[in-house]
Amino acid sequence: MEMYIKYIFEFIGTMVLILLGDGVCAATGLERSKAKGGGWVVIAMGWGFAVMTGVFISGSISGAHLNPVVSISCALAGTMEWSAVPGYVIAQMLGGFVGALLVWLFYKDHFDATSDPDTKLGTFCTMPAIEGHKARNFFCEALASWLLVFVILVFGVDANVPTLDAEGVHMHIGMGELGALPVTFLIMAIGMSLGGATGYAINPARDLSPRIAHAILPIKGKRDSGWGYSWVPVAGPLVGGIAAALSYMLLF
Repeated sequence: MEMYIKYIFEFIGTMVLILLGDGVCAATGLERSKAKGGGWVVIAMGWGFAVMTGVFISGSISGAHLNPVVSISCALAGTMEWSAVPGYVIAQMLGGFVGALLVWLFYKDHFDATSDPDTKLGTFCTMPAIEGHKARNFFCEALASWLLVFVILVFGVDANVPTLDAEGVHMHIGMGELGALPVTFLIMAIGMSLGGATGYAINPARDLSPRIAHAILPIKGKRDSGWGYSWVPVAGPLVGGIAAALSYMLLF
């Protein structure tokens, strides 16, 4: 039962992450929104605060992974059991979908008032700033994700490693291990410095789940869901996270 509670909190934390993160994209991009035109700094700060809120909710229960890449990388680095990974990933992906659904319901009138289909897609998931360079976009996502996961893992070294749970496993290393405020600044820094090329997905639950929601929901005047690019913000973060775990294992 204890593990299922962790899954539930991963679901809720990720749902809130996407509700607030995609929410700031909708607020600053959709027509007739009072926040329209807020710009990239507002978006980067909004995503930082979105992660902070998710960490507040789930950090003490599940470790606030909120990201399949974090869960897989932690398992590879030996800081959580592989057996917990499928439940974490499923909870995160479902949370991302529900969060995107809630954003659409919240901003339904503004989606209807917006004519640009690219803007509508951009509230759900990422697309590159310059098309036609998937290899470079892959590198950008991998590097940003390497930084995210490496910092999370390094922060758990020595005194920062949490107490073993009842099963003797470090189950709580995740974004929650950084603490809410440091992880907020980390996400903001990645967004402001490394987000301009791809929109810094760095999280399949942030990109693929909302992309699926965009494909399914009856959004007025929507375009295709960018499936030709969709593998980049999934594979790039996975490779970056694995590289971060290997770097951590090599150095520590």
